[in-house]
Amino acid sequence: MAVKQNEKLGFLARTKKFLRASLNELKKVHWSTRKELTTYSMVVVVAVLIVSAIIWVFDTALSFIMGFVI
Repeated sequence: MAVKQNEKLGFLARTKKFLRASLNELKKVHWSTRKELTTYSMVVVVAVLIVSAIIWVFDTALSFIMGFVI
């Protein structure tokens, strides 16, 4: 009877194999520097402020128009 490779390994051996593979993948990750992280965070904050201002302008305009309609 054929036995699969994963069935041969016990729980602890499979866990060890998984953790080792995970650590190897984490070594390949490009970690941002503090300067990059600050720059990207500021871009996100500015974009959120711009979009929220646009939504506020449209909401105010529509409320003003609906005040005349109703």
